[in-house]
Amino acid sequence: MAQIKATLLKNIQARIGYVFKDSALLELALTHKSAGSPNNERLEFLGDSLLNVVAAEALFSRFDDVPEGVMTTARSQLVKGKTLAEIGLALELDQLMILGLGERKNVSPVKHSIVGDAVEAVIGAIYVDSDFITCQKIVLNLLKPYLDRVSIVPEFKDAKTLLQELMQAERLALPHYELVEVEGPGHQQKFTIKCSVKLNNVSATGEGLSRRAAEQSAAIKVLKQFNYAETDTISESNRDEQVKGS
Repeated sequence: MAQIKATLLKNIQARIGYVFKDSALLELALTHKSAGSPNNERLEFLGDSLLNVVAAEALFSRFDDVPEGVMTTARSQLVKGKTLAEIGLALELDQLMILGLGERKNVSPVKHSIVGDAVEAVIGAIYVDSDFITCQKIVLNLLKPYLDRVSIVPEFKDAKTLLQELMQAERLALPHYELVEVEGPGHQQKFTIKCSVKLNNVSATGEGLSRRAAEQSAAIKVLKQFNYAETDTISESNRDEQVKGS
């Protein structure tokens, strides 16, 4: 069993393109919290930050004159759970995940979210074992297939979608929309909606001739507080929707 484990660890390092000086760091990166303490949560925290920095810098360097909002959306595609799980499964991290008894019993194969988190932990472990430049090279190599496919063509998205994607990129709860007031008779109602987000605890209210239009208006106001690049364009679209009242 020990020989099989050693072989798997060696194969994973070959796929990653990095040989650990301290192999215990790799084992720790593959230890899920269900197995007790110590586990990979601290390394995952570090790796998540490194991954976002490397992805952001790669997009900034690759694409000139691309607005912040488009790069934020592109980065969210690079670092989202599905992408990380695909990377982790390709590296076969699931073959060596150290799980608690309950997690092993409940799930087969290993949850994709656990594999994705392990990728972040491995990135954190590489940084601790080496340095930022080495870690950056490894991360860029892992992300290369996704970087080559990433789309930076600005596509029209409404304010609610853009705000939702911004929260997902920050790994925060989705925006919350609350009906504040409805005024006027049934055929000429005016809706007031409050939109709240966890990022800096920002909120704003918007009005519209339909609930949907009021939600879009509130979302635009929240995006403007973050100096979101596309707010002028989506404001024009929202005015059209207000006229239609749909």
